[in-house]
Amino acid sequence: MAILLDAQTRVLVQGITGRDGSFHTQQMLDYGTSVVAGVTPGKKGQEMAGVPVFNTVQEAVDATAANCSIIFVPPRFATDAILEAADAKIPLIICITEGVPVQEMIGAYQYVQQAGCRLIGPNCPGLIAPGAAKVGIMPGHIHKAGNIGVISRSGTLTYEVVYQLTQAGMGQSTCVGIGGDPIIGTKYVDLLELFEADPETEAIVLIGEIGGNDEEVAAEYIAKHVSKPVVSFISGRTAPPGKRMGHAGAIISGSSGTAEAKVEALNAAGVPVADTPAQVVGLLQERLKA
Repeated sequence: MAILLDAQTRVLVQGITGRDGSFHTQQMLDYGTSVVAGVTPGKKGQEMAGVPVFNTVQEAVDATAANCSIIFVPPRFATDAILEAADAKIPLIICITEGVPVQEMIGAYQYVQQAGCRLIGPNCPGLIAPGAAKVGIMPGHIHKAGNIGVISRSGTLTYEVVYQLTQAGMGQSTCVGIGGDPIIGTKYVDLLELFEADPETEAIVLIGEIGGNDEEVAAEYIAKHVSKPVVSFISGRTAPPGKRMGHAGAIISGSSGTAEAKVEALNAAGVPVADTPAQVVGLLQERLKA
């Protein structure tokens, strides 16, 4: 069983008529995702790949009962798009957009929480329940339905690890890209709780990177609350202090956010950490046999 989405999830695409929005809408439809509406102000009445377009999120929700929104809009409009989705009480909001101002996200995060909604991202690849639905930019063909939950800050590393899992015959229950920005809507701990409660998720892969302390917090949570096998990979072990590596949140400041600190915390929680993405499968197989 997947977490957060399934074949019945009704998806709304904010920015559906743009280059990225239109392309990935078609990709999601081809995968079998139920995309029921799109939103682009001033484009009401148009269609994109057979999907009706509305001027506002509220109009789209009223007309289609959409319960998930994915945002493909430029950074300067992304925060307003998140707030508009929260105002419409959409339970699950995914923001793909990279470059959203951190100061704006601080307020947006609080706003979404107060609205009782869940935000994935920003600056993330979205999520996929293999064989059921994908909401985002993850390549569907590398995934396989199964019982391994995947949580990652990095889109590209997610694809690499998922490919290795699939090749080894280890399917995934749900893969979630949480995003690489300093302020994100959903963190490791939130998803660890959901995977722990999911009866069809047998083990969990946690993919992290330098910067921040989310992995250390996750390690503490795993030690106290997660009974299922967890394995990890942490990228950026050779990154020099003070240099941002790839993601806005992937930066080491002083002694905080180092790969070594994350690996140490995870190992202390009983989570083996792979040296390379290719080693994740072997570590997972060992944990599942134990």
